[in-house]
This record gives sequence, C-alpha cells and structure tokens, in this order.
Amino acid sequence: AAICRNPGEALVVEEIEVEPPKAWEVRLKILCTSLCHSDVTFWKIQGAVSAFPRILGHEAVGVVESVGEKVEGWREGERALPVFAPDCEDCRDCRSAKSNMCASFGRRGMVGFGMLRDGTSRFRDGSTGEVLHHFLGVSSFSEYTVVDVVNLVKIGVDIPVDKACLLSCGVSTGVGAAWKAAEVEEGSTVAIFGLGAVGLAVAEGARMRGASKIIGVDLNADKFELGKQFGLTDFINPTTIGDKRVSEVIKEMTDGGADYCFECIGLASLMAEAFSSSREGWGKTVIVGIEMHGAPLVVSPYEIIRGRSICGTYFGGLKPKTHISLLAKKYLDKELNLDPFITHEVGLKDINRAFELLAEGQSLRCLIWMDGCK
Repeated sequence: AAICRNPGEALVVEEIEVEPPKAWEVRLKILCTSLCHSDVTFWKIQGAVSAFPRILGHEAVGVVESVGEKVEGWREGERALPVFAPDCEDCRDCRSAKSNMCASFGRRGMVGFGMLRDGTSRFRDGSTGEVLHHFLGVSSFSEYTVVDVVNLVKIGVDIPVDKACLLSCGVSTGVGAAWKAAEVEEGSTVAIFGLGAVGLAVAEGARMRGASKIIGVDLNADKFELGKQFGLTDFINPTTIGDKRVSEVIKEMTDGGADYCFECIGLASLMAEAFSSSREGWGKTVIVGIEMHGAPLVVSPYEIIRGRSICGTYFGGLKPKTHISLLAKKYLDKELNLDPFITHEVGLKDINRAFELLAEGQSLRCLIWMDGCK
C-alpha cells in the first residue's frame, strides 16, 4: 500500500497487513485506482478530519476476494466499485427520490476519519503492527482493502476496468450534477467555473442533456481545446477580460445570464460569482466544489427573491447502486465520453508522480495500476 504518514509528505509504498472482513464487510483486490483532488486535499489537511498514518484513495475498481458475515448478494470474483457515498437502500433518504444522502451511514466517511462502521481499522503496518487509518470508507491506494457493503456497487465485466474506475467519483459527480442536481434541459445555457475533471464531467453531462451553450471558465487556456471534446462551446479566461467581471461577460454571452451555473473549484468567492452569472427569474447555481478554506458564501437575499436559486450537490445527486450502472451503459452505448479523462498512467510504486502531475496541472485523471493488473 501507499501510506501517507504525515500531511504533505510523499507517500511510501510498504507492505501492510489487511485483516479479513468482519460483518457487513467485503475485502477487495484493487485492480486500479486514480488520483482525485479530494485525495490531495486530505493529503495536506490537518485538524478535525485528519488522521495519520493513513491510506488514501477513493476512486477505484476491484474484485471481491472474500466476504464477511451478514453479507448478502456478493461472492468471490465479482467486480466491484468502492464508492465514498454510502447507499444502504433502506433508510428514509435512500428510499426517497429526493436525496442521495444516506441517513444511516452518510456521515461515516467524514466522522471517525472514514473508518468502517464499527469505528476500527482493518489495516496494520506490516513490520510494526501500527494501526493505519482508512479514508472515506474506501482506501484504494492499496493492493487489498476492506469496504462496507453500503459503499460497494456492482459493475459488469463488459466495461473496461480503467473506464469503470472513473465512475466511482469524479465523472459521476460532474455528470450527475448536470443530470440530477440541475436537471439541465435541452436548449439551455450553462456556465462552469473550473475545468478540472469534475468541471469537464459537468460539461459532458450538459452536452448529453442537450444544452445549447456550455461556457467554461478557467485560468488555463488549454482547457478550451480539451473541453470541446466534452461539448464546451465557449471559454472565458478571467485574466484576459480586462476590468469586467466574469458574471458580466456571461450575461452578455447568454442574453441576461446562464440558466445553470456550476462551481467546481471550491472557493466561496467563485460560488458568489457563479450565482451572479445566473439568470434573474430562474437561474440555478449548483455548488459542486468543497470550500477549501471554510469561508462562508455570501449572496444577496434580494437576488434570491428575484428568482435565482442556489443548491449544493453530493456525488452529483446520484444514488450509487442505482445510477452508476446507468452511466456504464451510456458509455457502452457511446453516449458518455470517458476516454479523454485518462491523461496519464503509472504503477503503484510511482504514485507520487501522479501527485506531481496533478499539482503541475498536467493531469485530469492519472490511473494507478496495481502490479500485474494492467
């Protein structure tokens, strides 16, 4: 496993012990995983949600190696996606079409450092026996991991492993934000703040929903050419528009404001600018990014009274055990474009290179292959 021993330090690849699964748990052999911005955020972070040493990683695909007691519907050899968003399928929220926030297990990934449902770890340092903390209930930077059944989704063998991996976090979050959270309709106008993997996935979702104008906002001009593959029609670089605010430019381009705006970076100031870019009367702003500094979002109540709305979304509003298989089918039917998201590939021993590529802005998704699995 690649272990993060201290915040911001390079990960070290060492042998660990992975205990057998307990009740309601499954042990997975990870085939491949990928690096998400959330991994980088928690790699650096200190404080209430921080715990070290830790095994990061939450976007992956694996194969069931063994199952614990009380596990139903899973058997050895089945392919599975571990997902940070739990879906028990039984609580009030999971049974409702209004939410994908599991009332029974929805906060477990953050509270208790992302340990399993009994609050303990299945990881030990191979030489010292020291406890290694889980991350978001997944911990996929390991050849083997143990995951609760509420965080597991079945995935067919017909979709390639590398493409399936993308559906366990970033792509599903972005596509879902356009599809489920915003319900973008045909002919609408869309503005996306931040063109990382999630922002480009929002563009892909908006394209699939038939949006007529999809505007990307990013400091990296190269993102426009890349974004065209996902349906981007227009691009704004905030550094090249002079004294104008981005919201002013968007209003000019959309005759009064975009029907749907998405903030995919995680800055309160950009969330407010996205809100200002939406159309008076019905404009909807969807907050996808997690605010990185804990800053409050300040919007004018007057603007809300005038018909604009703002909402947040978690995993794009998707219910993992219902919707991930639908996205997989859309990929197989050539409706969903996944190939351009994978920009780099490395082996587990070179995982720190994946962090470097993301920091340098070169990578959307860097696949990390476990030895012998590619």
